[in-house]
Amino acid sequence: MANLTSEQLRHLQELLDRRESVLRDDIHRETDAQDNYVDIASHAPDPGDASFADLSVDLGNAAVTRDLTELRAIEAARLRMEHGTYGECLECGYDIPYARLQAQPMAERCAPCQQAYEKTHLDILRGGTM
Repeated sequence: MANLTSEQLRHLQELLDRRESVLRDDIHRETDAQDNYVDIASHAPDPGDASFADLSVDLGNAAVTRDLTELRAIEAARLRMEHGTYGECLECGYDIPYARLQAQPMAERCAPCQQAYEKTHLDILRGGTM
């Protein structure tokens, strides 16, 4: 595992735990709100209200999808911790700096490799195809 002390690793685990908790709360709040919008959309006599409710549901779905993606990244980071590869760049194999991991505990790549990845996968990251 990258040159991380046990204290640094413990701190990063805490960051992951806190972020997971926030995401789970957000997902619950978002799904509860969607239920309300679905009720409004199905009973709205006004087309504008129904349209707003449909848009709100769509935005809520996008937010839940984003949060679920981040939860998967947290789980992947925990698996890397278990396997002793956490903090190692998937691309170049060098250690990801602790400061980067503090800012983004789910980071899979060092900053230069992440920039290269984003340039070559820009369409996919935007939701398109290559």
